[in-house]
Amino acid sequence: MSINEPATHEHNDAATGSARRPRDVAELVERMRLGVRTKFVFFWGHRPERDGSPGRGCLSQWWPAPFIAHDRVFATAEHYMMWRKARLFGDEEMAEQILAAEHPHRAKTLGREVRGFDQRQWERERFAAVVTGNVAKFAQHEEPRRFLRDTGDRVLVEASPRDKVWGIGLAADDPAADDPERWPGLNLLGFALMEVRETLREHGPID
Repeated sequence: MSINEPATHEHNDAATGSARRPRDVAELVERMRLGVRTKFVFFWGHRPERDGSPGRGCLSQWWPAPFIAHDRVFATAEHYMMWRKARLFGDEEMAEQILAAEHPHRAKTLGREVRGFDQRQWERERFAAVVTGNVAKFAQHEEPRRFLRDTGDRVLVEASPRDKVWGIGLAADDPAADDPERWPGLNLLGFALMEVRETLREHGPID
């Protein structure tokens, strides 16, 4: 499966050798300053390709790919994240409502109503929760897993102009999108998915 690249940013990495996966924007910026060749895969939205294949849409938290974790079935990775959020703060009633939500947008809305929510505590836990949910999602679905594998070592970027936490706060066609120093957002989902990709490579299944 080929990966279309709406934008690439390449540098000579001969002096630095192969680079490890960047874990945040600061590491990505430093890596590029050192001359490491860097290519991006931008994604946003959860629609399949015209031929019905997953495409970039499968990287979305809203991609419909039911998976099992904690002996429960989650309709999307968004459901899982919001369920973990409710469980973290002991709101079991909301956790069950999130699990039963018919659409990820509803799950997200319910997640904003979790009782006892503490922003700082959630910020400490949210990244790991998203990684765990997506490891389960991609491990249990072959086509999305192959798409993720085929991104190689490219930097995954959620080009959401609306989200400055999980995305970069810019659209893929924004002139600043291929310059991490100009990103107003953290791209947490992109970095989480790169960790998922690495985890599946090391522990399988990836083929």
